[in-house]
Amino acid sequence: MKIILISIGTQGDMEPFLAIGEILKEKGHQVICAFPEQFRNLVEDSNMKFASLGTKYIEMLDSDIGRAAMGGSASGLKKFIAYVKLAKNQTEANKELVKKQYEIIESEIPYRIVYNAKVTYPVIWGLKNSGRNILICASPYLHYVKGHTHVVFHSNFGTFFNKLTFSLANFGMAMTTRISLKWLNITEKISRKQIKTAMLSNKAIYTISPSLFPRPDYWKENLDVLGYHERNKIVNWQPNKEITDFLTKHDRILFITFGSMLNPEPVEKTKIILEILERNKIPAIINTASGGLSKLENYDTKLIHFVSRIPYDWIFPKIYAVIHHGGSGTTHLAIKYGCASMIIPHVVDQFMWDKIIYDLGVGPRGIKISKITTKNLEPKILELVNNTSFKKKAEQVASQMEKEDFKEELYNSIVE
Repeated sequence: MKIILISIGTQGDMEPFLAIGEILKEKGHQVICAFPEQFRNLVEDSNMKFASLGTKYIEMLDSDIGRAAMGGSASGLKKFIAYVKLAKNQTEANKELVKKQYEIIESEIPYRIVYNAKVTYPVIWGLKNSGRNILICASPYLHYVKGHTHVVFHSNFGTFFNKLTFSLANFGMAMTTRISLKWLNITEKISRKQIKTAMLSNKAIYTISPSLFPRPDYWKENLDVLGYHERNKIVNWQPNKEITDFLTKHDRILFITFGSMLNPEPVEKTKIILEILERNKIPAIINTASGGLSKLENYDTKLIHFVSRIPYDWIFPKIYAVIHHGGSGTTHLAIKYGCASMIIPHVVDQFMWDKIIYDLGVGPRGIKISKITTKNLEPKILELVNNTSFKKKAEQVASQMEKEDFKEELYNSIVE
């Protein structure tokens, strides 16, 4: 079976699809990963076929405007202006994405399309190929859950307004899909109602651990929660002597990463964190990753170790606690390996993950990236590393997650 996996976003948005791709490939299916060009190496490392969605989307996120809108220190009017400029610049990037989706799908003629919520053309394709397109959700609340708004709003406004947020999100997606029709010069009349009906009836799989997000029993049969899945990231990586020596010398190490999230003040954010760590003699590994944090010139090298790339499934079992941005993958892995956790949310679903891990009891409530200061972050970090109940609870949830095995169920749900 030829299956196209399409994902748009940062690296965290690619990871669930790479894991799914590896499962499908093991079963003998022909898998094509259609991602932004910047993630070509991830696909090729997994020995799968890559199809490029172009470069403009990631370039837009990596711009000064993108950094300010997605996770900067800007607030109020400046933040609003950044969002407006980003939306304007996003038009060309979105046009490229839609045209690339169309060209890949129409040339490859797949039997199945598996896609995420940022992708539009598979919705159109699904109108003529009913039951053959599957939405993958790596974060909760894309479909109605009692007591919650849609993930974009990350709040609770009461039943009426909560339902309204899901209606607004569906309306927005339907409008975006209709705009895609115009960009592709598709003259066939497709109504907003047809698109909305297709969106609500299509199969959707939440690739989330039910220990973090149990499936609501009132959901329709086309919605399911089938566990967190990860690919093996250690295949082409080996630790160096510096990191192994650091791990040997210290206990209760704190790991800090902002993953693929960017901000316009990585040096300033890192200085705040370093000041707290050094004053309180907390050993830590800081991952600069995509540039949300920076390696500084002056710091206590005996207490702090910087890395730029490290597989989480290798390092997390060796550390005590994690401070991170709150991506779905990082959140799952930190808890899977029994790490006390605190989230510094940057955008959208990360605020929701912050609340989920706080409600689970695996860490304190985090602080928005644009709001962190030495004064408000220091007591949070001290609580994270000194309150042993967080670590105990994380280990309990990790034990639950270890018993979860949805690999075959996920596979069958996609191919049947």
